[in-house]
Amino acid sequence: MRIVQIIDSLEVGGAEKMAINYANALSKRVDFSGLVATRSEGHLKSQLHDSVSYLFLKKTKTLDFAAAFRLKKYCKMNKVDFLQPHSSSYFIALLVKIIYPKIQIIWHDHNGLSEFISTQKSLVLKMASFFFKGIIVVNFKLKNWAEKELNCKNVVYFPNFTNEVSAVKAETILKGVEGKRILCLANLRDQKNHFLLLEVAEKLKESHPEWTFHLVGKDFEDEYSKQIAELIVRKGLQNTVFIYGSKNDVVAIINQSAIAILTSKSEGLPVALIEYGLYKKPVVTTNVGEIPLIIKNGINGFMVGVNEVEAFYEYLVKLVKSEDLRIQLGNALHQTIVENHSEDGVLTNYLTWIKGL
Repeated sequence: MRIVQIIDSLEVGGAEKMAINYANALSKRVDFSGLVATRSEGHLKSQLHDSVSYLFLKKTKTLDFAAAFRLKKYCKMNKVDFLQPHSSSYFIALLVKIIYPKIQIIWHDHNGLSEFISTQKSLVLKMASFFFKGIIVVNFKLKNWAEKELNCKNVVYFPNFTNEVSAVKAETILKGVEGKRILCLANLRDQKNHFLLLEVAEKLKESHPEWTFHLVGKDFEDEYSKQIAELIVRKGLQNTVFIYGSKNDVVAIINQSAIAILTSKSEGLPVALIEYGLYKKPVVTTNVGEIPLIIKNGINGFMVGVNEVEAFYEYLVKLVKSEDLRIQLGNALHQTIVENHSEDGVLTNYLTWIKGL
């Protein structure tokens, strides 16, 4: 079996990390595993194993037929059976399918807001789905949406997975006091709802001023990130909330943190949460997407409703006050991740499904 992952960029993000994870994991299990970055490269490229074939397509526009022919040539040369485009990268796979019909497309949907995409984009996706051999989704809400709205009957749910990354050199040194850092791994975009984080940070600054918040994720330098930066100043949080942008040494960053959080208002299955658990961090998160399938409130983490500032703050204070509780919840989450989100378990089911197609 010969499978190639396709992703728009290799900047740090959930879909991007999963494209890397699949490419690396499959390189140990199938005859050929490749990864194609269509528009840009990024920090995650360094995490790609040497056993994975890599192509940077340098795509410059949506209807880039030159890029499609380059990808077709790559597929023919390497006798590729399946293209697995992640999120919006399905369109380049569709173009290749049109000019090289023997290739099969498996669309991997990570987008926790797919049900809210624009009418125009939705129409294009619906038309493209006629050409999909299968669809992988990262939560059951998306599964129901795909089965109802798209034109492909082979829809399957596979949870995101992660593995320890040891090859990336530690470079980032977080500010603040050791043992009193709170980490949020999330790109700066509306779905991640950093406004909730800032409200909680404002309250925690009053009660526990020595604790600090550390925001790691791509800054798109748009209106959303501008509002976040302005709010930090307006609320006087310049010494409480720190923004680092996109970073590759995520493991080192997690290990410098005492508590990890997610404040999203919409999610699929966040890779960040799986990484938090892999490295035994206690978490406070919102109750969105498939997070409730991982977090059992009070057992392996704390979970609150979207925009519940007071509840989020109270759970955070519980963790701030008790190192024993932090250790207990971190260990429990680690066990959950190892049992349910390991590479071996997910890839075994994935390959069985692929063979069935």
